[in-house]
Amino acid sequence: MPISIHTIVQGLLLLLYAWFCYLMWEITRQYIPYDTDVAFLRIKQEYISRDYYRWAFFLHVYTSILVLPAGFTQFSKRLRLQLPTLHRRAGYLYLVITLFLAGPGGLIIGIHANGGWSSQLAFCLLAGLWIWFSAKAWIAARNKDWDKHRNFMIRSFALALSAITLRVWKFGIVAVFEPRPMDVYRLVAWLGWVLNLIIAEWIIFKFHKK
Repeated sequence: MPISIHTIVQGLLLLLYAWFCYLMWEITRQYIPYDTDVAFLRIKQEYISRDYYRWAFFLHVYTSILVLPAGFTQFSKRLRLQLPTLHRRAGYLYLVITLFLAGPGGLIIGIHANGGWSSQLAFCLLAGLWIWFSAKAWIAARNKDWDKHRNFMIRSFALALSAITLRVWKFGIVAVFEPRPMDVYRLVAWLGWVLNLIIAEWIIFKFHKK
């Protein structure tokens, strides 16, 4: 039986996603073992000496890497039907990390983001909405309101994907326009997640239409 175009596209997208997850792991690996003078932290030395910032940063970095694979499993119909226990446990892992570790850590990091108030507002909104959507998804699941649970998980995961899309936008903008670094940072601080959320709302609309 020939393989359909749809199956091929799905396979290619899965490989692309796995590759992006690997790249995110490579970014995380820079901070293992524990190091406060490497990569991004070299420009945050004025804050890394503060206990609350240091705890927030490393909690966010060390736990966020689990969010991408755990969240991705929630959108596999085959996994949900054939391995419901794995679906629930992966979803629980995703929500616990988002609500209590990576999300709050990201909010604290956002308060001290480079680029002034515009970038700080963008990253704080990103973290706040990520926590809020995840909390609503959890509440909906506990109430067995599966449509609402699905919709809020779509929104939550769209914001989780900003870890990838922010860097993709940054690479593309720098390659094409060669702007000043801080201008790029202010732009991708918004572009990295707002478009994701718009696409998420379109997907939710399509579900409602069906």
